[in-house]
Amino acid sequence: MTEKMRRFWGGAEADAFGRGGVALVAAATGMAISTVRKGRDELRGGASKDVFRVRRKGAGRKRLEEKDPRLLKALETLLDPATRGDPESPLRWTSKSTRGLARELTCAGHPVSASKVAQLVRGLGFSLQGTSKMKEGKSHPERDAQFAHINTQAKGFIARNIPVISVDTKKKEAIGEYSNSGREWRPKGKPVEVLTYDFQCPSTPKAIPYGIYDVAANSGFVNVGIDHDTPIFAVHSIERWWQLMGSIRYPGARELFITADAGGSNSRKSNVWKAQLQAMADRYRLKIHVSHFPPGTSKWNKIEHRLFSFISLNWRGRPLTSYETVVSLIAATTTRKGLTVTAELDNAKYPIGIKVEKHKIDGLSLEHHAFQGIWNYTLHPRTPEELTAIDSQPDNAARSRSRAARRARWVSIFTEQLRSGKSISAFCRDKGINRRCYLEARARILGTIQSNSRRAD
Repeated sequence: MTEKMRRFWGGAEADAFGRGGVALVAAATGMAISTVRKGRDELRGGASKDVFRVRRKGAGRKRLEEKDPRLLKALETLLDPATRGDPESPLRWTSKSTRGLARELTCAGHPVSASKVAQLVRGLGFSLQGTSKMKEGKSHPERDAQFAHINTQAKGFIARNIPVISVDTKKKEAIGEYSNSGREWRPKGKPVEVLTYDFQCPSTPKAIPYGIYDVAANSGFVNVGIDHDTPIFAVHSIERWWQLMGSIRYPGARELFITADAGGSNSRKSNVWKAQLQAMADRYRLKIHVSHFPPGTSKWNKIEHRLFSFISLNWRGRPLTSYETVVSLIAATTTRKGLTVTAELDNAKYPIGIKVEKHKIDGLSLEHHAFQGIWNYTLHPRTPEELTAIDSQPDNAARSRSRAARRARWVSIFTEQLRSGKSISAFCRDKGINRRCYLEARARILGTIQSNSRRAD
């Protein structure tokens, strides 16, 4: 018992004995007569409710936040996310741990311990949290409509037995005894030994897996490159798939539907990508339809969660020590739903910085779709006569085109935009025209017309 509980117990016993009870209890327990009498009087006064309280209400040391009223305000200032990186903030770029907060508060004239800081932080409604991947950046207004457009097209092509493929480049992988994320079953105490550090130099060989996923057949083809991820490499990978698998699985197909990201080697802005697809269409007499996913939405591309994710699972926890290892692990990837994967090594060199001549770009048989033509377009195979006419043009044919012809072309485009009633941005997006070039040409040509009209007046 505490001293208070003993006092109350002795007082209760003395009160129960009646007259002479105080002296009797004091003699039996060794307690002082004054202590027993005080306990009896307190119980008679109604103090039994506070029998378990050691101190009277309001006794003891005051709370730290009561002694230092500015403590909570100083702590809130340190916890404010807006002060992170602020040169005027005491913490600046340091970590906001309880010990760090306590140290900075103490230096600022508010002595406090780390445990007290933890108590105060929880009282302010804070908790330890990691980051949450929720922000996808600015969303395009036609994003959902483009998803619906791709889905409708894909269903229509599959119903007509036309191949629908999803293409993309998987993350580059360093070849060597480097650590690979994930775990696999090994004898206890015998993990695979890899290099301590993952430092790589420019000469470190890289594997560049470019994947083609056949949506209807649930099969994949991965062309593992060793040089650069260029548009030529991307289209060459698609051609290898068509030669080895596509033309065999779809012998009567004269069309091909490709879904791809908006950037990378298969970028919607890449003229090399379109020129290489045009060459493929001419070579195999295929009508190639292309639909790009809106920027920032690559994870909705089917190849990401139907093929690449299972490849990553298959080689988890294993160092990719050679190109043969990469090809073997990719080819061994399967799922319970019947996914099959074919992989081949591509030893060819694909230099960067390749450009397409202007007259060849103009010679593309490219048809922009009515809906979002910059994302959706079709490349038609060209006739031998058209190819001969394009090849016969010198490389500087575009430069030798007369100013009058270029001006007439732009004037016709301006007229079409005015008649359509669309804004300049919407018109350029639908027609696949660079908006900046449109505005520059418009200002230049209209300025010349106005200048000539003033001279005539």
